[in-house]
Order: sequence, then structure tokens, then C-alpha cells
Amino acid sequence: MDTDSILLDAEERMEKALAALDRDFAKLRTGRASTALVEGIKADYYGTPTPIGQMASVAVPDSRTLTIQPWDKGGIAVVEKAILKSDLGLTPVNDGRIIRIVIPPLTEERRKELGKVARKYSEEAKVAVRNVRRDANDSLKKQEKDKAITEDELKKAVDDVQKLTDKFVAEVDKKCAAKEKEIMDI
Repeated sequence: MDTDSILLDAEERMEKALAALDRDFAKLRTGRASTALVEGIKADYYGTPTPIGQMASVAVPDSRTLTIQPWDKGGIAVVEKAILKSDLGLTPVNDGRIIRIVIPPLTEERRKELGKVARKYSEEAKVAVRNVRRDANDSLKKQEKDKAITEDELKKAVDDVQKLTDKFVAEVDKKCAAKEKEIMDI
């Protein structure tokens, strides 16, 4: 592997860490309805744990309501049960063909807790980015040890990896600040 491919690989892996952060943030309940809230929930559908999105249509008719309409009428009860069992703390209302979930406004205390969770997710993303930096630097040092690159090329490549790391850490901070602002908005 040459230095360019090591840098490209590091950038790709850092982008994946950002994508994982986005997925984590999507699951955080902010007081607004989002289909991402129920994406991770699996219902026991004919003995198989099935994601709700694969057995029902999930829609957001307004900012505080989520509707779930199972394609199979028999799936209503299992979807409702799965939502109740989940750690979302939401109560589904079943009218026989559609399940409605009204998202209550968040309390100040809950907003602060969610802010802490958002910061925790951000810290995990930063750790992932730094781990990629460490791997890239190890690969570069191995290249220099194997005489594939010179000491000057190693120094320049390590600086490039650091610049990349700084860029992605700043992006994580920006996303975290935006998410905290979204959580704190009433």
C-alpha cells in the first residue's frame, strides 16, 4: 500500500464513523416525529424478528405523530407489542388498521439527558476517528521501516493524516452542536 491509498482508506473509514454518528443521532428522540425512531425496532413476525419498516408502511403525517400501517392485518398486534417493549417510552394507539404514536413534548430534564447521550455518541465517533488515525500512522511507520518511503515522506503523510483527523473531529463537533440545539429547541 502506498501513502495515497493509506490516506484514502483512512478518509473512507472516518466518513463511515460520521455516517454511524448520523444513524445514532437519527435514533435520538427530539420531540419531533421521525421514521428513524422505529427503524431499529424488530417485531416477532411469524417467529422471525423483523424490522418494522419491512412489515409496515411508516409515515409522519405531522411533526408530532407517527403512523404505522402493517401490510398484514395480523401484524398490528405484534408491531404494537414491539413498540411497547422498546426503550422509546412511547405509547402506540391502535385503531384496528393503523397504529398511531403521538410524540409528547420533552421535559427539560429529558432534554438534558438526551444532550448527554448526544455528547456520548459524539465522543464514540471521535474515538473511532482517532483509531483510524492510529491505524493509518502505524501503516505509514511500517512503510518507512520497510524502506518503502523516506523519513520526510513519513512526516508529511503523518501531517496529512492529522489534518484529516482534525477535519473529521471538527465535523463531529459541528454535528453534535447542531443535534444538541435541535434537542433543546422547544
